[in-house]
This record gives sequence, C-alpha cells and structure tokens, in this order.
Amino acid sequence: MFFRKKDKKKAAELQKNAQDEIVSLKKQVEDLLNDRVTPAIVQAADKADQVVHNTKEITDHQMKQVSDKVQSKPLIAIVLSIVIGYLLGRVIR
Repeated sequence: MFFRKKDKKKAAELQKNAQDEIVSLKKQVEDLLNDRVTPAIVQAADKADQVVHNTKEITDHQMKQVSDKVQSKPLIAIVLSIVIGYLLGRVIR
C-alpha cells in the first residue's frame, strides 16, 4: 500500500481542516457558555436565593404570630395542644 505524495498531502490537508473545525467549534461552545448559559445559571441561583430568603422571612413572621398568640392566651394553647396530641395519638394507632 503505497500512497502517492498527492494523497498524503490531501490527507494532511483534510486532517488540518478537521482540526481547525474542532478548534472553531470549541470556541463557539465556550462563547455560548460564557454568553448564555453562565448568566442563566447565575440568574437562577439568585432567584433561588431570593425565594429562600422570602420563605425564611415568612416563617419567622408566622412563628412570631403563633408565639404572640400563645403568650396572650396560654390556657387555650395548652388545651389545644392536648386535643391535637390526643387526636394524633388516635390516628396513629
């Protein structure tokens, strides 16, 4: 299997073109990641952080309200706790 110089030259040129295409595609993918994907991920992370912060604020507010109600009417809170405990005990059995 002897190849002519023309065939070797053509094969080398095809290989060079393929390598150039791969480099070009790699650059395009990197640009796409930097321009579109990374900002979208950062934006999604910011939104998730905001949701967590809002949820924490709501939970803290609700806990404060419950605490205030229990402090203002402790007898009702104790009776209510006993009733809920009894009902949960009946349901779990």
